[in-house]
Amino acid sequence: MKNNKRQRRPTSPGEILSEEYLIPLVITQKTFANHIGVDIKVVNRLINNKTSVNPELALKLAAALNTTPEFWLNAQLAVDLFEVSQKELDLPTLIIKKAI
Repeated sequence: MKNNKRQRRPTSPGEILSEEYLIPLVITQKTFANHIGVDIKVVNRLINNKTSVNPELALKLAAALNTTPEFWLNAQLAVDLFEVSQKELDLPTLIIKKAI
């Protein structure tokens, strides 16, 4: 795996939710949480990058915001992969070599 330490961190699902939806639409975290049927703590933790989007939450976000669950899950996956790529991992070497 190539070194990704200089790459910028992907935009988190929580930042997308806050900056692209809640703030422009003037919707509070509490109002949004009530609308999608979750505790306000879930929305607050998501916005503050203290929790991740799971498939159930992705479905709720997609339904409320006219997006797809894949949009939210892919945003979360990008953040997760970036975070793990920043760690010093003992990765295996290539097991399959190109035939000559």
